[in-house]
Amino acid sequence: MTIHRNRRAGVEDRWRKSDGTPTSNAGRGKRWRARWVDDTEKEHARGFERKVDAQQFLDTVTTSHVMGTYVDPKRGAVTFASFYREWSSRQVWVPGTLRAMNLAADGVTFANVAMVELRTSHVETWVKAMQVHGLAPGTIKTRFNNVRSVLRAGLRDKVLAVDPSTGVSLPRRRRADAAMTVPTPKQVGTLTNTADSDFVAFVALAAFTGLRLGEAAALQVGDIDFLGRTIKIQRQVQRVNGGEVEIRLPKYGSEREIPAPDGLLEILAEHVRLFIGTLNQAAWLFPGKNGHPMHQNSVGYRWRKARKDAGVDDLKLHDLRHFYASGLIAAGCDVVTVQRALGE
Repeated sequence: MTIHRNRRAGVEDRWRKSDGTPTSNAGRGKRWRARWVDDTEKEHARGFERKVDAQQFLDTVTTSHVMGTYVDPKRGAVTFASFYREWSSRQVWVPGTLRAMNLAADGVTFANVAMVELRTSHVETWVKAMQVHGLAPGTIKTRFNNVRSVLRAGLRDKVLAVDPSTGVSLPRRRRADAAMTVPTPKQVGTLTNTADSDFVAFVALAAFTGLRLGEAAALQVGDIDFLGRTIKIQRQVQRVNGGEVEIRLPKYGSEREIPAPDGLLEILAEHVRLFIGTLNQAAWLFPGKNGHPMHQNSVGYRWRKARKDAGVDDLKLHDLRHFYASGLIAAGCDVVTVQRALGE
């Protein structure tokens, strides 16, 4: 049988006994003390000058127990920065996620504020600071969501009573900035005609399969089934801290097999014949340096040259993904089919 300690809770007078006679503490320190016991049977106490203040505080603590929002004062005293370091060390993240989370958490203006003391105003001040420093609305939203995940972890760990990010307004993207850019068939044709010969296949892949940069760069010869007319996406290229090239699984749920049109397969077959020179299934389709495939920087350089030569300087490589999606929609594909084809 479990034995519980006597749960002493209430407001007590430190200066007077119940019969009105003075205690040994009379005249010393704060007269009124609120006592309570948390869910782990640990006793707590806090002193007050006035009885009414002690009772109001105790009522608040009692309500928080009932509502499930009680926070241990000592645990809640941990700062945001300290909590993030401890919490993030337990997370199963890929390097890219870790970098993004660190960037967001390290940039808050309330890093040294105790978790239990965080208020909506702290988060609003941080959001305003990001806007003042010229961060784009999309960037602010991403960092806000990353920090919000830390705050919600604080709720689960009982170091926060409420989420201070709730109700915070974020800067809105201008309609022109938020609009999706879809290249025209003529622009795509010009790109494939003017791109460097060993980069044509990369442009064609992006336009006619909607692959992400990292997915296209990580393709191997064996991923292309020329007879079955399909392409397997089962890895991606990431460059860590602008240096080391890493090959890893695609983002969650993005491994897929997609159909490849005949025209694209012809371009890919010619690319393999001219620039790869081998049918080794593990050969990179777009080789870079030191045995690695091309990566974000090298592809970016080639893309900027291609779009300049094609006279479409405003287009982004990601816009070719929009071109592919718009083609699927025009062909009558439903939303779910389009999302699966894009690996969303």
